Amino acid sequence: MSPLGLIPSDISLNAAIAICAVAFMSGTARGFSGFGAALIFMPLASSIADPRLVAALLLIIDFVAAAPLLPNAWEKADRKATAVIVVGALIGVPIGTYFLSRLEPVTTRWIISAFVFALLLLLLSGWRYRGKDHVAVSIGIGGLSGFCSGLAQTGGPPIVGYWLGRPIPSVIARANIVLFFGASDFFSAVSYAATGLITMDAIKFALVVGPVYGIGVWFGASLFGKASETVFRSICYALIAAAVVFGLPALDGVLR
Repeated sequence: MSPLGLIPSDISLNAAIAICAVAFMSGTARGFSGFGAALIFMPLASSIADPRLVAALLLIIDFVAAAPLLPNAWEKADRKATAVIVVGALIGVPIGTYFLSRLEPVTTRWIISAFVFALLLLLLSGWRYRGKDHVAVSIGIGGLSGFCSGLAQTGGPPIVGYWLGRPIPSVIARANIVLFFGASDFFSAVSYAATGLITMDAIKFALVVGPVYGIGVWFGASLFGKASETVFRSICYALIAAAVVFGLPALDGVLR
């Protein structure tokens, strides 16, 4: 089958190329700084294609990319603490998925833009949770992240802000984050499959977009240590802000 046969029929070749370009840019941000992929990809790609297809596409790509990291994360993570937050995701993911499957695409795009803008402000604020460990807080943060993931695959900032603020070694914090998102992606995959969001179109299109995203991750990782992290993070923030603006439904057609 040719690459053209993997592109959904309702997406033009130019639109597919644009989505691949967004995937490369998102992957580069992820590879260098470790964050920002979904916050860039979702608003921009959703302005080109149906948000339901775009969310499923990103879920498939991320699920495959993160799988090799799970065994090591399982060994190093605080599994008991992570399990408490995972309970929140178990609640939040299906709720977010429900809204994604029910809302009109334009409404979803407005929500995605608003969510990503709020999450950008969270990143810019440098917020870290410094309070005491409470089961209710952990479940609440997991639920918020799960809801963001179910709706738009943008559940990173709340979890990152929480774990990086805890008085634990960075190796354990990173392992907790990776393990949490492994569970969250699994819940999303089940929820998306149950609601019909994971389609053959999404799976086939992932075969086109996924490698481009992977090349972006590799390219971004290769830049690490060769460029100023402060400058690159600032560029990532600017790209996220631009993604919010260009992803607004009011600018419909700009990227098409």
